[in-house]
Amino acid sequence: MSVFFLHAVVSILAILNPIGNLPIFLSLVEGETTADQIATARRATLAAFGFLTLFALLGNNILLFFGITLAAFRVAGSIILFSIGYKILQGRNIHSRSLAPDIHEDLMARDDVAITPLATPILAGPGSITTVMLLVGSEWRLRTILLTVAAIAVVTLGTYLIFRYATLITRHLGPMEMNIISRVMGLLLAVIAVQMGASGLLELFPGLGR
Repeated sequence: MSVFFLHAVVSILAILNPIGNLPIFLSLVEGETTADQIATARRATLAAFGFLTLFALLGNNILLFFGITLAAFRVAGSIILFSIGYKILQGRNIHSRSLAPDIHEDLMARDDVAITPLATPILAGPGSITTVMLLVGSEWRLRTILLTVAAIAVVTLGTYLIFRYATLITRHLGPMEMNIISRVMGLLLAVIAVQMGASGLLELFPGLGR
């Protein structure tokens, strides 16, 4: 199996952090039937897959349009990802673990919460979009694009399964276990961000590697 593919899966999994987002999902689907909860999970993850795939395919064109070099984007992106990873590592998820009553009521009054806020910005947010653009931009070839899209598919499928069996998972995983898993994801994300930032700095300032 490709090392790049494994790297892509771990990177996307760390930023999506489905275990850490379970409380939000359960809060949004509160009161729905099991069938409706499954349908919401399916629509949210399919939409997130579509959003992330779109940015994976068009990311380099967006950078070219604005005249931004990949190295500069990699450094800026690594700062964003590191800050997210640090917050998760400190036990502060990038999204609130519970929604304020007024916000929850407003969201539940809508026809579908699967697209907003679940698919975006909770799953396909700035951090995950930055991640897929950096992965594709690291080596702009058809194989890289296909592997990145495949990694997005694997992680969003895994996220769907976690959301689908959310009640069962929370029944067996207590708050402490979920917190540990979430913090491990934060640590992985922070390490990946440092590596991305170092690579970007070496491209911007080649003299640093001497």
